[in-house]
Amino acid sequence: MASLQRRNDKWQARVRRLGHTPRTKSFINRTDALRWIRQTEQELDRAALAYDPSSLERTTVADLLRRYVRDVTPGKRGHASEAKRIEVFLRYDWANLTLARITPQAFTRHRDKRLREVEAGTVIRELGLLRTVFEVARREWDVPLHANPLANVRKPKAASGRNRRLHADELTALLAACADSRNDWLEPGIRLAIETGMRRGELLNMRRADLDLANHLLSIPETKTDIPRTIPLSVNAVSILRSMQATGTDDRLLPVTANAFRLAWERCKHRAAKQMPGIADLRFHDLRHEAVSRFFELGLNVPEVAAISGHRDPRMLFRYTHLKPEDIVAKLRGLNARAAA
Repeated sequence: MASLQRRNDKWQARVRRLGHTPRTKSFINRTDALRWIRQTEQELDRAALAYDPSSLERTTVADLLRRYVRDVTPGKRGHASEAKRIEVFLRYDWANLTLARITPQAFTRHRDKRLREVEAGTVIRELGLLRTVFEVARREWDVPLHANPLANVRKPKAASGRNRRLHADELTALLAACADSRNDWLEPGIRLAIETGMRRGELLNMRRADLDLANHLLSIPETKTDIPRTIPLSVNAVSILRSMQATGTDDRLLPVTANAFRLAWERCKHRAAKQMPGIADLRFHDLRHEAVSRFFELGLNVPEVAAISGHRDPRMLFRYTHLKPEDIVAKLRGLNARAAA
């Protein structure tokens, strides 16, 4: 259905079609308005001919998930973890529903169930992946869905950022536990994480060719943000890397898989917890948090810390920054003393 009205010295054309958002446009010339109406109606008619609602009865959510994990997931950096997540999706009852019967309520129930099992952050990532799968299907695979069933599913509120700092006695306990380990790479990995603020994946991807120890620099070609960076190294970090160069023969300085490193970390933490139970809730990523906080405590400013840590958004950087109040007090006293002098 089309309509044409004269309004404020212009012609306002409007085209309505069932299942589509009304389209409106204003013209100075009536002929142009009529031409636009005809073209818009033809475009919507072609879309209606291409739309085959019966295909929604023949296709299940599982079909979309399997195609996505086959065609899209392999090109992603985190393809392994995403493939496992989709494998879990396929076990749910809603994965067997056809696209004609899938509703936002199915994912609302999934959200509520998962919130009783895992943290809100995990649920947010799951909903985000599912929404992306449906969006790719709509935009790239010509699946005739009028709307994304995840579009209006409310995301749970994410928990506040962690503010876990590493205490000196906890580090001592961790390093002592490393001495009882059968490998010789976990201790330098832990110490280097604290000195550089590098993510676990970045540590595991370090190669000899990336080092410029004469100039205290380390290149990181592959990062979480897909933006390579070169970070300045402290004297301690250079010393650790030199020892790793001397003892290893592999091109990679930490020649282990992510899972092997994770398991070694958990075993090390378990041994340390026998002497210090509070260390049980420490995560390896908390060492990055500790490193960034230490950079600020050394007096580095936000751009300088971001150059080392790789954060692109200062708001995210501040989530990792929890300065010790007593250190700020000491700094204020020093400033006041200099002002008084």
